Amino acid sequence: MLSKIFEALYLKVLVNIIVKRATIVVYVELHSKKGAIDNVNAEFETITPNEKMIDFINSYVKESPYYYISILDYASIQGALPTCDKHRIPYYTDLSDSEYKCYNNSWIYYTSKTQLYEIEKTYKSIGIDFIFSPFVILADFFKDKIIGKIALYALVQEGYVSIAVFQQGELLYAEHLDMQANTEVEDILLTNDLSDDIDLDIDDGGIDLENIDVEDEGTELEDFGNIEDLDSMEDIDEFDDSKDVEEELLESVDTLEESTEGSFNEDYQRFSLIQTSISHYYKDERYKSQFLENMYIADAVGVSSDLKKYLEEEMFLNVYIRHTELDAEVCELAKEELGLL
Repeated sequence: MLSKIFEALYLKVLVNIIVKRATIVVYVELHSKKGAIDNVNAEFETITPNEKMIDFINSYVKESPYYYISILDYASIQGALPTCDKHRIPYYTDLSDSEYKCYNNSWIYYTSKTQLYEIEKTYKSIGIDFIFSPFVILADFFKDKIIGKIALYALVQEGYVSIAVFQQGELLYAEHLDMQANTEVEDILLTNDLSDDIDLDIDDGGIDLENIDVEDEGTELEDFGNIEDLDSMEDIDEFDDSKDVEEELLESVDTLEESTEGSFNEDYQRFSLIQTSISHYYKDERYKSQFLENMYIADAVGVSSDLKKYLEEEMFLNVYIRHTELDAEVCELAKEELGLL
């Protein structure tokens, strides 16, 4: 009783960490006994805790002895299985090198022991209270949908896509897709293909360079003359000025096109991974596969309309996309664990 009174005197500080491809997002919520009273977030140019990030977190947790730090599991080796029966787990996969936990007495989510310990070691200076699975995020985010008819669900974050098939609250299939690992495999295959296509004239002494025609497309530094000669360029006419503006506009367009192309490539990669995974679901006799008509996407990165188009035109799915903020979703799970909801 006394501890409850003592606890009520302090704020509860919820720190939530999302590790992205090149940055870390930290979202903090402050709670009194009446509920949330403030929140703040910050993004840091690092993928491991640095001094600036630690100072930011400490500036909030020092305000109360009741603080809780949560992180979204970013292990590449993780997943979920449609059983909570530990005797049934080997039927699907070998989890001897994984930690796993049952969700609502229905299905399990698991993660690599090695990578889990690495996360704990990396954040030892801060201390981690909760590590949440992206599959728990997915189930919680679509809790109003997964209790219904069979559908495909996906959580899209930077570098990963977590997909699951639910029917009336029952998990039928799940897979965690690592975009980076897939890209590395494609690069290896491409390199091998290119190596097969290159025909070099090599003798015992090395590569014969005599037959290689090298054209000097560059300009020697001396061609620019002395740096003082630039002073004579002050009387450039208006036509030249407009040309500079035009070039700047063209450069801006090129930058936009590169950004758009990058988004296109990533969305096509996501589509390809999802397509391959669902093919496994249909063909693998271990899973109770049924025809999928609807797909719900929790979008944490801002996917383009191309992804929806690919899935609808190539896989004949009805696709619905909801935007989500992962840091806020992790915080919701932390509040559930602490009984703050």
